[in-house]
Amino acid sequence: MRTFLPFLLSATLVTLTALLAGCATAPKLAPLKTVPFVDLERYTGRWYVIANIPYFLERGKVASYDTYARRPDGTFTNNFTFRRETFDAPEKTWHGSAKITNKTTNAEWAVQFVWPFSADYLVIDLDPDYRWAVIGHPSRDLLWVLARDRQLPGALYNAIVARTATQGYDPARIAKVPQPAN
Repeated sequence: MRTFLPFLLSATLVTLTALLAGCATAPKLAPLKTVPFVDLERYTGRWYVIANIPYFLERGKVASYDTYARRPDGTFTNNFTFRRETFDAPEKTWHGSAKITNKTTNAEWAVQFVWPFSADYLVIDLDPDYRWAVIGHPSRDLLWVLARDRQLPGALYNAIVARTATQGYDPARIAKVPQPAN
């Protein structure tokens, strides 16, 4: 329990920060535009975290990835796996859950790692072949670039990051997450 307590406190703080940031910035920003539709069967599986807008819970994490698996009740397991600082560090996993909040598009989710707190998870860009995705948060303080492979070609990565500006993000805030070579 002692090792979980710092995570619990940190998760609570990040959730409250995201909520407060959302309240403070909501009137100034247009709503994020999600993709028209997410095929959940194609979306499940492993997604490597290629880049994000760094925040304290993910700082120092390397070789990180999310794994989504559908449960019989229609919700999802959302496991975040990572190493601290180096690729040689032991792998750790945080176990979370996710539910679809817009069943028409499947592009709006609520993700939860610590009850009762959840965070908005919006699929705002998605490769037609489901090779990469961009996940946003209404506050614009959180963003993830995910991919099925550990690396994206440089030109593709740069194009994806540049497109986030059309949604009100500052691409300069997005940082690559170290991943081992494929």
